[in-house]
Amino acid sequence: MGAAELADRVIAGSRPHIARAITMVESSRPDHRKLARDLLRLLRPRSGGSVRVGISGVPGAGKSTFIDALGTRLIGSGHKVAVLAVDPSSSKTGGSILGDRTRMGELAANENAFVRPSPSGGHLGGVARATRESMIVVEAAGFDVVLVETVGVGQSEVAVAGMVDTFLLITLARAGDQLQGIKRGILELADVITVNKADGDHEGEARVAARELTIAMKLITSDPNAVRPKVLTSSSYTGKGLGEVWQAILDHRARLESSGGLDSRRADQQRQWLWALVQGELEDALRRSPRVRALRDALEEEVESGEMSALEASDQILAAFAADVDVLWPTASHRSR
Repeated sequence: MGAAELADRVIAGSRPHIARAITMVESSRPDHRKLARDLLRLLRPRSGGSVRVGISGVPGAGKSTFIDALGTRLIGSGHKVAVLAVDPSSSKTGGSILGDRTRMGELAANENAFVRPSPSGGHLGGVARATRESMIVVEAAGFDVVLVETVGVGQSEVAVAGMVDTFLLITLARAGDQLQGIKRGILELADVITVNKADGDHEGEARVAARELTIAMKLITSDPNAVRPKVLTSSSYTGKGLGEVWQAILDHRARLESSGGLDSRRADQQRQWLWALVQGELEDALRRSPRVRALRDALEEEVESGEMSALEASDQILAAFAADVDVLWPTASHRSR
């Protein structure tokens, strides 16, 4: 199937073809990458209209269950919801559990939802390199809310904040010292914060944690005019507070739109995307380089044994890669001459 036909099927909302399109943009195979480029060129004019929300949080905060409950609620009010949930890949085998669909059972079964768990592939912070392209696919297919769940392993928050309109941080009461358990950098990224699992006997503890986080946010910046993230409480189990969290997300987006910040944020994200793609393609090309593969094992042994410095070995690898550029990108190298 060619890019034009696949694009038509995606725009028509065919779920199998949406899944196939995302598989294409995630693939590193050269033929798939070419199809993906053509496909994205056709879909891009129909993208950009969704509310893009990044969701991260401390381990055990119940991110997937929260997304299941929130997404189901949004569908009930007329939205179409796509979830791009990134699972951590093993650094040894490259495999991942991809268990998010099991934790989002109700949402995954809804015809107005599309849940796509994808392996991170070891890219920055656990965020799949193709997540941005996948957003274009689901937006072109008519999904007006896109939720990107991160694996929550440090730098993933930075990466996902660079591709969404609003960053939602989910945390917990009863997780030790709240303020020590959350890094300042993550708090600085957050646009909305919710203390989850605020139900039953723990509802009061969640309110206390929310008050502590509200105070903490005042200490993050000394600017009295700065708009600080709203700190709320919620329960995925009872549904209490979910409406308030969603309204806070919409309020944040409305402030961005009224100030012109949404357009500038997305323009900056496009620039970051450009260089992320360049870096990713360079890494893939480096791994494909015949001359690099021929040198790699021997150089690694010499570095491990101390016979050669890592700096010297890296110079040899880059020199070998440069010699292979004509093989890897013949059209690009010839255009530059």
